[in-house]
Amino acid sequence: MTQTLIRGGLVLTASEETRADVLIDGERIAAVAAPEVAEAWARGGARIIDATGCYVIPGGVDAHTHMEMPFGGTVASDGFETGTRAAAWGGTTTIIDFAAQKIGAGLRETLDDWHAKAEGQCAIDYAFHLIMADVNDRTLGEMPGLVDEGVTSFKLFMAYPGALYSDDGRILRAMQRCAATGALPMMHAENGIAIDVLVQQALAARRTDPRFHGSTRPALLEAEAVYRAIALARVAGAPLYVVHVSALEAVEELTRARDLGLNVFGETCPQYLFVGSDETARPGFEGAKYMCSTPLRPADHQGALWRGLRTNDLSVVSTDHCPFCFADQKESGRGDFSRIPDGLPGVEHRMDLLHQAVVDGHIGRRRWIELACATPARMFGLYPRKGALFPGSDADVVVYDPNETHELSAITHHVNVDYSVYEGCKVTGRARTVLSRGRVVVDEGVYTGAPGHGRYRRRDTCGYLL
Repeated sequence: MTQTLIRGGLVLTASEETRADVLIDGERIAAVAAPEVAEAWARGGARIIDATGCYVIPGGVDAHTHMEMPFGGTVASDGFETGTRAAAWGGTTTIIDFAAQKIGAGLRETLDDWHAKAEGQCAIDYAFHLIMADVNDRTLGEMPGLVDEGVTSFKLFMAYPGALYSDDGRILRAMQRCAATGALPMMHAENGIAIDVLVQQALAARRTDPRFHGSTRPALLEAEAVYRAIALARVAGAPLYVVHVSALEAVEELTRARDLGLNVFGETCPQYLFVGSDETARPGFEGAKYMCSTPLRPADHQGALWRGLRTNDLSVVSTDHCPFCFADQKESGRGDFSRIPDGLPGVEHRMDLLHQAVVDGHIGRRRWIELACATPARMFGLYPRKGALFPGSDADVVVYDPNETHELSAITHHVNVDYSVYEGCKVTGRARTVLSRGRVVVDEGVYTGAPGHGRYRRRDTCGYLL
């Protein structure tokens, strides 16, 4: 097996930072040791990667992506090949994507469909959650077998009536089955029934521009749904993971639940931390580029999100990467904001934006690794194979230059979409060398990976008990 020695960097994990060298043997980390101990490895002929002046960190784990996601009559513009390649460019070495059930389909066939999409296409390792759009006796009966196969989380929607929506009774039944099998229920928490009323009222009043997407999905309807999801989880005796939390009021509901000692966890995304709702009011339909659900909020919500990340009332930062091109996909909703595919690109820039948060003083650098690598790996049953730099961990390692500055732009990004919601944003910090299971997939501005290198990863249960 090929041995690789990463020398001269600051090894940075969620728990410690130390001057050490990392020895990789094949696809696994063999040892992390002081430089004087590692000198013998260098003499033994290991390939050397010089990390002087850089951090050596675990590869990022993005626990919320939607590659090739069918939505609103179209399909997300990134497939597994382009999306995982872009993730690798940004220092993310594992994604957990959502296999989305259609009404009438089984969970087993849904998972098979997503395996077929991803197999042989991924540049980095991947796993799956399952979206349950049709909760019934058949699909509830399929859940234990899927958990045994390593699909240990199931997402439910309180939004999108007629498509992904489940009522409270179906949600409760799915949560009960999660509690019985050790799986983790995930929730898109917005009151979709009330939102549909507001959308129809807005359209009837000819308020059709993209900016009205946010005003018809107010923060109170996110917070109400979070409260209701927590109550249902308590009745079911299940843990709960709330995805893409965007609003101050929703964070307050999570904080109350966690103060009671409940196994309730919240995720937010870079777009809510760095981009405000003013962008959806851009002229000339440009605001459509910034449409997502939950929607972007006014900038004064961002302080609550950062505070939640510092106090651990928000535990994970994922991307909800679900891109649609502006020119031929977002444009389809001109004249009716409810027809605009509401999703954003983000998988490439999460690690850099969170490092910018370290530079700006919002979080510490070990908290950066905790939010982006270790906690999502723990929460979703991948730790310590992923998200850690331990002997025996997968050699998903990033040599990260904390001083390199660059500008985010659609001109230079690698996702398959024709705009960037972070256009012109200057960030400090960049992945210099990225290894996936010991293979260098990005090296000093050159992509060296290949489709098919990434492998499917089965996940354990009970990683949410942090």
